[in-house]
Amino acid sequence: MTRALITGSTTGIGAAFARRLAADGHDLVLVARDTERLREQATELHDRHGIEAEVLTADLAGDEGIEAVAARLGDRRDPVDLLVNNAGFGNRGRYLETSMSDELRMLKVHCEAVLRLTSAATAAMRERGRGGVVNVASVAAFLPRGTYGASKAWVVQFTQGAAKDLAGSGVRLMALCPGFVRTEFHERAEIGTDNIPGWMWLDADKLVAAALADLARGRTVSVPDPRYKTLMGLAKVAPRGLLAGIDSRTGRKYGPQ
Repeated sequence: MTRALITGSTTGIGAAFARRLAADGHDLVLVARDTERLREQATELHDRHGIEAEVLTADLAGDEGIEAVAARLGDRRDPVDLLVNNAGFGNRGRYLETSMSDELRMLKVHCEAVLRLTSAATAAMRERGRGGVVNVASVAAFLPRGTYGASKAWVVQFTQGAAKDLAGSGVRLMALCPGFVRTEFHERAEIGTDNIPGWMWLDADKLVAAALADLARGRTVSVPDPRYKTLMGLAKVAPRGLLAGIDSRTGRKYGPQ
């Protein structure tokens, strides 16, 4: 039986990955900041699907949390076969309206944690000749969206580069780039969503199913919905000024987690 480690597992896309992987028979390592919520999730998934679910409380905005998760990923006795780097958040407000401490915290979680955890996981996976990593980015990576978009663009570029360097090793890496997903993300960041059209919202469970199918196909970037594939295709040829205008009308962040 294989084992998956999911960061930010208790809500949104992370919770959807946990449900799907548990239903498919994978043991889990669930990572988040809220110990009580993690234990409830682990118990529910164990009782429903008969899988083993470890709980690892960690705040990826700090070195101690990152180091704890990296150590678990590097454990050769109980190896992790799939890493889902999902933890993340959005900041309310435009550039210079958000505190520098919040901006740096975002970079810690979205970039440094992803780098360190991916490196810990793939080093162990390469030794075994198999494994996979899904780094949750966003379609914001392809749009001018401040620190959030820049951090997600880094995730996409890093994942593609690492996937190229590890080609032939048996280790697969993929950046997952969803659009608006119905989760707690926007509420927690106090980001309004009233101006977002209904057709732009995605279902987290369907999103995860499409993402896992893309990973199995060997794709290094997944935009798992025809609507967003079309939008991102148009974004490649649209003037940057027009994209910035769309950005301001559709909300501050595309938070997928």
